[in-house]
Amino acid sequence: MAIFTIHHWKDVRRGLEEMRRVTRGPVVIVSCDPLRLYDFWMVEYGKEVLDIEARRYPAIDTVKGCFGEDTVVTSVSIPRDCRDGFQEAYYARPERLLDDHVRAAQSAWGFLSKDVEQDIVHRLRTALRDGSWDRQFGHFRTAPTFEGSLRVIISPGELR
Repeated sequence: MAIFTIHHWKDVRRGLEEMRRVTRGPVVIVSCDPLRLYDFWMVEYGKEVLDIEARRYPAIDTVKGCFGEDTVVTSVSIPRDCRDGFQEAYYARPERLLDDHVRAAQSAWGFLSKDVEQDIVHRLRTALRDGSWDRQFGHFRTAPTFEGSLRVIISPGELR
């Protein structure tokens, strides 16, 4: 099982080969679909951080292509009260992304200059204060789930 880790690997194929080598049962991977990262409201305030994420996450088809035809990819709905610290977990609580500790726990922010990070924080803080975030995205505050980029990839078979 690999949860939010494959985007840190230098050689995804080699890592997947090693997972298959040491695993008797299914290989389970939780990752993000880089093609769906821009479906999140953060694109309006911090596209720079999403650009970093999109470059780091391997394409779902690349991961799936390492395994057989029986590989299954499932979209995961994120609950409003999700306690994990990835960006989309805060789809209904944008104020959390203003917290330095929350951002520090997300690796993509570490690739931004402090100036760019502070610009993003300023844009989001301003939108929250003047109500423009709520006018445009306020419906997320009560949405029970968010269907974003989160994916589970399950490969019961052999590595190809």
